[in-house]
Amino acid sequence: MLKLYKYNFMKLKYWAPLAFSVVLGFSACNKNSDNNGAAKLNISLTDAPGDYAAVNVEVVGVEIHRESATIDSGWEALTLLQPGMINLLDLSNGRQLLLASADLPAGQISQIRLKLGNNNSLQFKDGRTVALNTPSGQTSGLKLQINQELKADVTYEILLDFDAAKSIVPRGNSGQFNLKPVIRTITQAIKGGIKGKVTPVAAKPGILVLTAANDTVAGAFTDATTGNFLIKGISAGTYKLEFTANAPYQMKMTKNITVTNDNIADAGTVDLNN
Repeated sequence: MLKLYKYNFMKLKYWAPLAFSVVLGFSACNKNSDNNGAAKLNISLTDAPGDYAAVNVEVVGVEIHRESATIDSGWEALTLLQPGMINLLDLSNGRQLLLASADLPAGQISQIRLKLGNNNSLQFKDGRTVALNTPSGQTSGLKLQINQELKADVTYEILLDFDAAKSIVPRGNSGQFNLKPVIRTITQAIKGGIKGKVTPVAAKPGILVLTAANDTVAGAFTDATTGNFLIKGISAGTYKLEFTANAPYQMKMTKNITVTNDNIADAGTVDLNN
């Protein structure tokens, strides 16, 4: 069942609160493309908490290694969505941060390389802060085994679970500490998604995929020519689609839809005139 109500206009602040992972949805679906049969790879960071006030690490790069690469080294750098300092303790208890997202040709990737900078630090609960020395990782990067075959039209979520407590190693009795990252990798292949069409085409609404608790999962825009949309990488579950059109339509509409993990759910045609 559709619900329709008036909306003055789409302000920038309406989109600003979206979770960082939503950047993926908008960039991946902005042109309603099927990415020419490419696979989608998302690399996120989470943390197993430690007994500290803060564990700050400087992330400067993420790379993947292909089995059959066109570049000599086989390593390919991905664009970091949020480079710089990250407090790992902000990512505990199930929270995670999307580091990189890319459309890649189908094929085998063997490793991920996480590259850290030199500005890493540890803050104790009494307020003391000490530098974290990283003997290895800044230059060559920390190599993590993946060995994952990427298939066309499938979204792969790779979670880097950074164990803050195990990664901090005292240097004898000097009061100094080394950062020796202990990271577990978790990979999930998600074939689910949502497609549909919006009329009138000229409305070109923004689309949000929301949970029952109104948490944002992904977002997209309709194709400017056809009104079609396709949002990939949606896990199985029941969601609310929210369509927000700009002037002169000035409206917001919602529709419920159920997604399974192995198919693209069809939302049908959504008529913003009704």
